[in-house]
Amino acid sequence: MKIIVGLGNPGEKYEKTRHNAGFDVIDLLAETYGIETAQEKHRAKIGKGRIEGVPVLLVKPQTFMNLSGESVAEILHYYKADPEEDLLVISDDVTLDVGMLRVRRKGSAGGHNGLKNIIEHCGTQEFPRLRVGVGHVPPECDMIRHVLGRLPAEERPILEKACRRAVKAVACILTEDVDTAMNLYNGKVSEE
Repeated sequence: MKIIVGLGNPGEKYEKTRHNAGFDVIDLLAETYGIETAQEKHRAKIGKGRIEGVPVLLVKPQTFMNLSGESVAEILHYYKADPEEDLLVISDDVTLDVGMLRVRRKGSAGGHNGLKNIIEHCGTQEFPRLRVGVGHVPPECDMIRHVLGRLPAEERPILEKACRRAVKAVACILTEDVDTAMNLYNGKVSEE
């Protein structure tokens, strides 16, 4: 079973903020593949199902972003899962333009506190991740205000298109491999 974790913060206050791009992708995956993610277990909202025939566990940690690793480590331990083989983490990325996707086989946290906490609690950075670009921090804005803010109206459709592409990238990772997904989905959202 593949464990697909979308990062974000729980509660209405944080819905549709930049930092919740991971939650947005999980919600789209759940909707697309008919997976209910309402069960609360391991300090997360989870749902079991299949994506393109592959058994998956969709996960939205409810620990708040900076403590995401606590929930993820608990889930990996419970399912005796190997992060390198069984985990895929989806997060926002402020180093990427809005709408850009970046699939990676492994890597550092890159300044992302949710990824940093997962790396700390799992004891490895050797797990695939899919980053969704939410735009760079403007000079007049601080990081926290930026990631906890919502996109301007003209940029929201770009992010929504990126989330739809991210759903396809996840399916590609599951049915093909990370390298194929990198070749097909890394970069800007195509003009559809």
